[in-house]
Amino acid sequence: MSDSWHGTTVLSVRKEGRVVVAADGQVTMGPTVMKANARKVRRIANDSVLVGFAGATADAFTLFERLEGKLEQYPGQLTRACVELAKDWRTDRYLRRLEAMMAVADKDVSLILSGTGDVLEPDDGVIGIGSGGNFALAAARALIDRPDMDAEAVARRAMTIAGDICIYTNGNVVLEAL
Repeated sequence: MSDSWHGTTVLSVRKEGRVVVAADGQVTMGPTVMKANARKVRRIANDSVLVGFAGATADAFTLFERLEGKLEQYPGQLTRACVELAKDWRTDRYLRRLEAMMAVADKDVSLILSGTGDVLEPDDGVIGIGSGGNFALAAARALIDRPDMDAEAVARRAMTIAGDICIYTNGNVVLEAL
């Protein structure tokens, strides 16, 4: 059995006109923590788009760079850029082999780009991807209606909960907000 890379929880929360994307910092190979403070959230398109990525690191960076290119081609059109990237992802032999997912958000829309080339917009503005993504997603959905918590507070608490449950997730959270 070969070791595989695991260890990403990415969460995006949209609430009251704000959006945040948060990710933990842990990268593991098999049972070993290889890095505890990886940065899996980035700002692109003149800081107007947030991107969190999960999956094989080199694959994620390849897709991240391709998305940047699409946003340069279609400035201010996140959905169009993601659809164009998804088209490439599905038709290009090299890209089809990439194993990664991305959560992307701008001031208006939150999207998931999947490894199958899908572009999905959640109904509730909450996205969870990666090994702890479902834990973070469930926690965020449970907290989203609390009037005393803004998008950042929901994301931070949900990431803490995911880190307490998922062994591939740690508490070194990087969070970016728009």
